[in-house]
Amino acid sequence: HTSVYVRTDRIKSPADLRGRRVGVPEYQLTANIWVRLFLEEDYGIRPADVTWVRGGYEHPGRIEKISLNLPPDVVVENARADATISDLLASGEIDAVIGPRAPSCFDRGHPNVGYLFADPQATATEWYRRTRLFPIMHTLGIRRTLVEKHPWLPVAVYKAFERSKTVALAKLSDTSATKVTLPFVEEQLGAARRLMGEDFWSYGLEPNREVLRRFLERHHAEGLSSRLLSPEELFHPSALELHKI
Repeated sequence: HTSVYVRTDRIKSPADLRGRRVGVPEYQLTANIWVRLFLEEDYGIRPADVTWVRGGYEHPGRIEKISLNLPPDVVVENARADATISDLLASGEIDAVIGPRAPSCFDRGHPNVGYLFADPQATATEWYRRTRLFPIMHTLGIRRTLVEKHPWLPVAVYKAFERSKTVALAKLSDTSATKVTLPFVEEQLGAARRLMGEDFWSYGLEPNREVLRRFLERHHAEGLSSRLLSPEELFHPSALELHKI
């Protein structure tokens, strides 16, 4: 919900996106898939209701990193060769942008560029309370050739990252000497735990099974994966066994 930026002089609500031109750095980016999921489920805006304009955020010429096999009613165009997504939003040639970070025209305070949602954090919080979905954005992969040679490696890596997270959260909770230069960090940490529980950044299959299932279903429905994967297929068998102990 914090990833959607619009021309505030013409887009007042999600419904106003219908029939508009929306810029994306790449159509298949994880953040964009999650946004399209809630735009359709909560506001009825389907991918086919928008013309998607693909291009570099701040540098022209970005290309899609995987080949797309989209439904025939979904239109994806390339931005002009000399234009960036941020420039097109600033000039009004596109109506909105979805992406993992703010376009520079937003950061510069363009008078007609703002968030789609007036309070995106509050909107996202309400969505989480209702759906219990915390959008996964990144995963850690290990080459199969390495795992075939060292079958103990997936569990070892998993345990190492779990330990690293435990250490990081303990340091983050130490209010006598805060580890980040952010006021009210302890209050933000407390708010996250009240909303999402102690393990709010969970690793592994079981804590994330429903989130992964929803993402994989959406990914396949959009034509971005050739078949519907199950959450279990994303994990090495040894990592699955870890959760059964």
